[in-house]
Amino acid sequence: MSLGAGRTLAQAKINLSLRVLGKLSDGFHSIETVFLRIALGDDVRVHIREKARTLRCGVMRDQPEEENLAYRAAALYSEETGWPHGFEIVIKKRIPIGGGLGGGSADAAAVLRILNTLADKPLPSARLGELALRLGSDVPFLVSDFMMAIGWGRGEKLLQISPLPPRDIHLFLPPFGIDTGEAYALLDRVRGEKGTGKPDLTAEMFADWESAARHSVNDFEAVLRPRYPEIDTLLGRGDRYGLFYRMSGSGSTIFKIPGITVRRIGSKTPPPRLIVPRGTKRIITRTAESVVPVEVLD
Repeated sequence: MSLGAGRTLAQAKINLSLRVLGKLSDGFHSIETVFLRIALGDDVRVHIREKARTLRCGVMRDQPEEENLAYRAAALYSEETGWPHGFEIVIKKRIPIGGGLGGGSADAAAVLRILNTLADKPLPSARLGELALRLGSDVPFLVSDFMMAIGWGRGEKLLQISPLPPRDIHLFLPPFGIDTGEAYALLDRVRGEKGTGKPDLTAEMFADWESAARHSVNDFEAVLRPRYPEIDTLLGRGDRYGLFYRMSGSGSTIFKIPGITVRRIGSKTPPPRLIVPRGTKRIITRTAESVVPVEVLD
């Protein structure tokens, strides 16, 4: 028997820029990034049960449900608020796993938002953000009502900025994911743990698409391109023809913003037709036009 339920779309994100500034004393890394919410998302429902705690997600394979970030989000919310009931989480996945699009983090954020909507005494936004950080660096942005934000620290310090005009986004999904921890470890080995200095991104740099393209960087690209030809091929096309290709997060997804150039190219000849690397899938989506609210179900 359900004691109430809610659902929402767990929207993915891309990082228009991502700098790793250094390693903190707790072992985590200090970053500077620009988050942008996109339309692609997972359908997430939470049903309130008497006592049972369950999770249904078709792509979990052999992963114990207690290790799933959405389940952990519900367990953490219950522990911190004294939530008196159980829960059943149902997720229909669309966001690729291990792609740098925040899929697991989006699901966790959606669960926090749904439970907080159903709670008799919902937590303030700031407290919900604190719980979100305990689950992952992308979760504070995804649990917020921001469409676009600059993030610092581990991603929890957020400055909301005006969203860019809506545009199509092409997502290229190589036939592999990249473990975030392994990507950070590789970055540390290649450049040491000193990082790249102080934050320097501003809202003005990302006030329009052309300026965003010029100021977009991703520190992981330099260390991952030599290891993954699919990533190098796509980013190389952007380099060669001045097009806006960038890796999201620590990979493996590459996104392209059609119609936006990073710099002018002397040749007036259009670029040759794109040949997508073998095994790589392309998804066409758009920037999100709003944060999808939680719908309370009967």
